[in-house]
Amino acid sequence: MRPDISEKGHRYMFAEQSRSLGMVLAGGMRIRSALAVLALSVCFPLFSATAALADFRVCNATQSLVGVGIGYRAKAGWVTEGWWHIEGSTCKTLIEGPLSSRFYYLYAEDAERGGRWDGPINMCVAEKEFKIAGVNDCVARGFQRAGFQEYDTGEQASWMVQLTDEPATDGAAAVTGTPPQ
Repeated sequence: MRPDISEKGHRYMFAEQSRSLGMVLAGGMRIRSALAVLALSVCFPLFSATAALADFRVCNATQSLVGVGIGYRAKAGWVTEGWWHIEGSTCKTLIEGPLSSRFYYLYAEDAERGGRWDGPINMCVAEKEFKIAGVNDCVARGFQRAGFQEYDTGEQASWMVQLTDEPATDGAAAVTGTPPQ
């Protein structure tokens, strides 16, 4: 039996703020000096190496703000972490670098329309930003329980999960996980 976490009459607070760094290169800009061409050729390999890092990413294909928590097995035992804010039609990296576990667990809530992407694996979450060791006795330890969906990464170095509005075949919201292309 999966607990209904909405029984408490409150929504989870999503404390992690969106942080992103991007580069914008304006179209039509002409490079007129050899120095500018040299600077571009030196910086481009650094940018390419950064973009190729392995990680666990979640993409929000909806138009709503979504709060996400992740669970995984660390050397010291089970850990759950959250909340990440993921704006509509954007992605966020939850774990940077090559993945160290084969299985990861995800729970997400639509902060604007309600609803959630969940699964049958119970783990601990909190109302505000959290990093919780252990998945047992959540309520006794002052946390809530939430049902997380399991993703078998097949020991890939990178993985991406996409949250969508489209219903899956069983009527639930679709969540897909794949190695990044």
